[in-house]
Amino acid sequence: MFTLNCKGRLVLIDKPLVMGIINVTSDSFYEGSRFVELDRLLGEAEKMIREGADILDIGGQSTRPGAIRLGIDEELERVVKVIASLHERFPETITSVDTYYSQVAIASVAAGASMVNDISGGRADDQMLTAVGKLNVPYICMHLQGDVDTMHQKFSYQDLTREVLDYFIERKHACRRTGITDIIFDPGFGFSKTIEHNFELLRNLEIFSMLGSPLLVGLSRKSTIYKTLGVSAGEALNGTTVLNTIALLNGAHILRVHDVKEAREAVKLVTAMRSGSIK
Repeated sequence: MFTLNCKGRLVLIDKPLVMGIINVTSDSFYEGSRFVELDRLLGEAEKMIREGADILDIGGQSTRPGAIRLGIDEELERVVKVIASLHERFPETITSVDTYYSQVAIASVAAGASMVNDISGGRADDQMLTAVGKLNVPYICMHLQGDVDTMHQKFSYQDLTREVLDYFIERKHACRRTGITDIIFDPGFGFSKTIEHNFELLRNLEIFSMLGSPLLVGLSRKSTIYKTLGVSAGEALNGTTVLNTIALLNGAHILRVHDVKEAREAVKLVTAMRSGSIK
């Protein structure tokens, strides 16, 4: 059981949470998660909340292979007004900003976000960890090898699980030094990893419990699923649910997903199976 201090609001993780993905871009790998018009985005957010999303994760930067990297100003323009609108419309919903720029994190938290999700683990912007420490919000630290410009190249590992664990241990110390108290770790499925690497991490997920922090899993509709099944990202919902269920059984605390209803059902069934009762 963990608690997250989201700008004074305590979020209890006594059962897995569901984080809904909202991409403020037309360049996301999955067409169903691309939202450019504000009204359509707010409608999708309302649907996710109705279906049981605990957190909404807002990102303006596509991280698919081949995507063009946005500068700080353009990312600010995309996400800050959206976060402000979401906070005004749904003030009780926790929002997270998906960024590796400290300036975007600062502006987004000022606009209403209460969590920072950084795929670079604080290495793309040397001011990120210090900024999050001062903001006093939970920080999602993802693993990737290389940097944000080389993260989709193929990398080799001597011992993948051990190397990811060692990375998290080092990053946890770095976060603590800057005053970050609530750290969530994300193994970075699909980032600087092959399909085989992703399945290895999924099998070994329980090992990361030794970190003593919540674990976020983001497998939703990714190529590990659709390439293995020989389908498209649009056809990968069933495969996503299967791997999300495995992740829950292996210790995931947060599922980051495009499809909230199906993820919530997986959480409910796994929770009922473990407790022997339905709540």
